[in-house]
Amino acid sequence: MNFIDTTIGLACDHTGIDCKELIKKHLEQRGLKYIDFGTDSSEKSDYPVFAHKLGEAITKNELEMGIALCGTGNGMAITLNKYPGIRAGLAWHEEIAQLVSAHNKANILVIPARFITGEEVIKIVDAYLDTPFEGGRHQERIDKIPI
Repeated sequence: MNFIDTTIGLACDHTGIDCKELIKKHLEQRGLKYIDFGTDSSEKSDYPVFAHKLGEAITKNELEMGIALCGTGNGMAITLNKYPGIRAGLAWHEEIAQLVSAHNKANILVIPARFITGEEVIKIVDAYLDTPFEGGRHQERIDKIPI
């Protein structure tokens, strides 16, 4: 994907705060802009609060894409995928991140913060950002997703 001019939305609960901070620094190093929808604390918080902020921004076309983190990633993915037009793909390995981009055209990358290292999170983000959507049969499948 080519996100050079795109602002990336970031959202996490308390379990994802450390990874999100690493991602923010990495995006800055890549020359990418971001909007941080929270949380900004390691105090216990509820992932839907932050998922909704990111989901609403993308649904309103204020942002093109985002990255979300929670303990398993599942809570964020479930919440975000309730929004029309959002395809939140859960990735815990860089190859999976490549596939959610190449095959699913995921506009939100979801990462399970409790199950990856800081080094892995950067590899996952880069794999997602640097992998183009393949189109073709994958676009045909994406077209069949909306109810």
